[in-house]
Amino acid sequence: MHPESGHTPRGGSVSQQPKKDTALRSDAQRNRERILRVATVELTLRADAPLSAIAKKAGVGQGTFYRNFPHREALVLEVYRYEMQQVADAACELLQTRPPERALREWMDRLARFAMTKAGLADAIRLVTSAPGGPARPGPTPVMEAAGTLLRACEDAGAIRPGVTPDDFFLAIAGLWQIDPHEEWEPRAGRLLDFVMDGLRVGALGR
Repeated sequence: MHPESGHTPRGGSVSQQPKKDTALRSDAQRNRERILRVATVELTLRADAPLSAIAKKAGVGQGTFYRNFPHREALVLEVYRYEMQQVADAACELLQTRPPERALREWMDRLARFAMTKAGLADAIRLVTSAPGGPARPGPTPVMEAAGTLLRACEDAGAIRPGVTPDDFFLAIAGLWQIDPHEEWEPRAGRLLDFVMDGLRVGALGR
């Protein structure tokens, strides 16, 4: 059929479908991220926050909510992974704008803030993983990898002693998890992390 006849060419509607599919996927992704943001806040405040309240505050219907997270365990574990990934991603962002040694120290502060301000989220994780037959707690793999990236960058710059592994690093800062998050934790965490940085600098090849 000639285009000027006013009829849609055969297959013409197909070109619109990818755009529609892309828009639907974008909407679904935005809904999912909004649920995760709200759930992070609510679960941090209250480990047993009702799922219905989270859905309502996220502005999504029950159907949308349960398509993304069919049960509490799925939501809590995904929130944990989401938050851990945010901390991990900060490592590369800091390395792009700061010298390696400063990037590591600032990242340590972010890690401390995560540990202290997400105590309620840790409780929520314990609730779902301690039940008989419950899912296993996800490992800190992205954060371990981020620590490795920062440590290697600092070692290459001669800012810290060679050979420090992510395992070494997390053993050194383990005291963070002994600080009461309900007290004035920032000065104590800052001193602890300064001690760790002082130890990392000893034997640095660039000093």
